[in-house]
Amino acid sequence: MTPRASQDTKDMENPAPRILVVDDEEAIREGVRDYLTLEGYRVDSAPDALRALARGVAAYDLILLDIMMDHLDGFQMAGRLKADPQTAHIPIIFLTARDTDDDMVAGLSLGADDYIAKPFSMRNLIARIQAVLRRTHSATPPSSILNPHCSIHNPPVRCDRAGLRCTVDSRPIHLPRKEFEILALLLENPGRIFTREELMRRIWPDRVVVTDRSVDVHITRLRAKIAPYSRNIVSRSGYGYGWLPD
Repeated sequence: MTPRASQDTKDMENPAPRILVVDDEEAIREGVRDYLTLEGYRVDSAPDALRALARGVAAYDLILLDIMMDHLDGFQMAGRLKADPQTAHIPIIFLTARDTDDDMVAGLSLGADDYIAKPFSMRNLIARIQAVLRRTHSATPPSSILNPHCSIHNPPVRCDRAGLRCTVDSRPIHLPRKEFEILALLLENPGRIFTREELMRRIWPDRVVVTDRSVDVHITRLRAKIAPYSRNIVSRSGYGYGWLPD
């Protein structure tokens, strides 16, 4: 059996998502690779964008990509991937110390699916990866199988769309319709930051008169009602809101 055939056989036996980590910091590259491997993912790594591209990336389900690298930075690599029909579908999460609003908007405008500022926690990283894979591949992350009691999958704050019921630590709370829809959307997409425009488009599709301030007011009310978990609704200045599990 050829090496390629052997690898194909292993991939069929192990359907876990394949992730490529591209970062010029060895400690981060190896730490992320080891942690994700323990969570059940299949992980490879590369120390820079040129070597990542040289090895071929079309078979990966997701790429974790540093921005500040020599020769070819993360933005340039992402641009190449999105311009190639064979790789344009691969979701990208930027991992970077460049955490200004301009950098975040630039990364997302290239087609990246998320943007995580260094330093970051591994639990936050896992939540973001799971959210992106759910949106792009409808894949069940292996960690949800290995650890079904993980707080990400057994959260203290829940929204049941079918029953229109929200609970905090199993205690029912009353939410007006728009607050319920905002919270449900955030909970269903942990780690994703929604712009105010996205929230207005999703929550107020009938295009009534709604302003950015309306979104901010609803978020403020939500935070007060879900205490002590109000800290999990995070804001990104000039951008929007998201839900980050503990």
